Amino acid sequence: MDKRYPAEPFRIKTIENVSMIGREERAEKMKEAGYNTFLLNSADVYIDLLTDSGTSAMSDKQWAALMTGDEAYAGSKDFYKLEEAVQRLYGFPYLIPTHQGRGAENILSQIAIPKDKGQQWVLGNMYFTTTRFHQEHNGAKFIDIIRDEAHDAALDVPFKGNIDLDKLQSAIAEKGAENIAYVCLAITVNLAGGQPVSMANMRAVSEICKANGIKVFYDATRCAENAYYIKEQEEGYADKSIKEIVLEQFSYADGATMSSKKDGLANIGGFLALRDEHLFEESKELVVVYEGMPSYGGLAGRDMAALAVGLEEALEFPYLDHRIKQIRYLGDKLREAGVPMIEPVGGHAVFVDARRFLPHLTQDQCPAQTLAASVYIETGVRTMERGIVSAGRNRETGDHHRPALETIRLTIPRRVYTYAHMDAVAEGIIELYKKRDTIKGLNFVYEPKQLRFFTSRFEYIEG
Repeated sequence: MDKRYPAEPFRIKTIENVSMIGREERAEKMKEAGYNTFLLNSADVYIDLLTDSGTSAMSDKQWAALMTGDEAYAGSKDFYKLEEAVQRLYGFPYLIPTHQGRGAENILSQIAIPKDKGQQWVLGNMYFTTTRFHQEHNGAKFIDIIRDEAHDAALDVPFKGNIDLDKLQSAIAEKGAENIAYVCLAITVNLAGGQPVSMANMRAVSEICKANGIKVFYDATRCAENAYYIKEQEEGYADKSIKEIVLEQFSYADGATMSSKKDGLANIGGFLALRDEHLFEESKELVVVYEGMPSYGGLAGRDMAALAVGLEEALEFPYLDHRIKQIRYLGDKLREAGVPMIEPVGGHAVFVDARRFLPHLTQDQCPAQTLAASVYIETGVRTMERGIVSAGRNRETGDHHRPALETIRLTIPRRVYTYAHMDAVAEGIIELYKKRDTIKGLNFVYEPKQLRFFTSRFEYIEG
């Protein structure tokens, strides 16, 4: 794999000044936030790696598009620009815009999970928090059919996001094809460490599902990054353009949900794209209830205009080459210092393995939550927990879901930070790793019933 790190394929026209408060003040701010990095004030954060969702820097062309936005309540010209971009770049004929990805997940779950057929199941290559919530909220149960290797953080193999085809066929045989609402295929797989899915796997999943009358819907949030991995690592695709690869990816899907705040390079937005006209008509009825008119779906016209441009820019190879390799640069720095992480480094983030970073903490002591809080106190860098807290509780037993992966996510916003910022992040985490034995665990003091990782509060375990 190419170890060279390309320079930024852009010039910086506008800057935003940031400041760094002292360690003692950071410790107090973290305590006030209940040791939950989501509850920090962004003004108190030096380098913000909480998420890549809506945190991208928009281009001059996107800002220009914002200025010409058509804010008509119905039939905005910018809806048609966005529709054309999705049809041309992704190949889906029907488009429902939404305020962000979870709006699309909500609508898809309602139209694709039958309410009159008894227990329904959704199969997928590892859960995502909001996706699974909408699936379960609409009566389905989720079955993880990702390959086993995805649950081993230290194992460095390509396409760890692939669906295990034997698991897929076994689930169909056990549950019955008529009881499988759909297969949810994420490209890339966020909670596995941003791991990609191969084109061969997508093709095989499509063939199995078509033979059994099961629809396949993609979580397409990072589809451009997935296409980069296919071009780089899958035989037969080195000479294909990113646009060609993206079109082929979606040719194996019946539809897709998209959080445009990632590979749409926009600060807000999402959509549901479909092939089936009947499902499209059902979606139009629901989008009016939850989002807005079918021609804006909770978005301003200017946001649709910027998104139409962003979808195009996200498929440019120089941008993607820099994007992926900047993340690898950070991963290489940490790996050289012995910091444990999910291997290989994925497409949008470096996932530090909290189990191996803090082996003296049990999973019930929230090692990933603890590590995220400690990284902020030590460095001023904000990261996100992806472990037992994010996994939530089993709706039937009330016990925690206990994922094999217990990580913090160093999520790199697109076109925002430089290699020097990556150096600062690496140096701070390496220093923290040297004194990892002194870090105490956390327990809950407040826990909401749904999507608890956003607003839970914690305190240190004494003794």
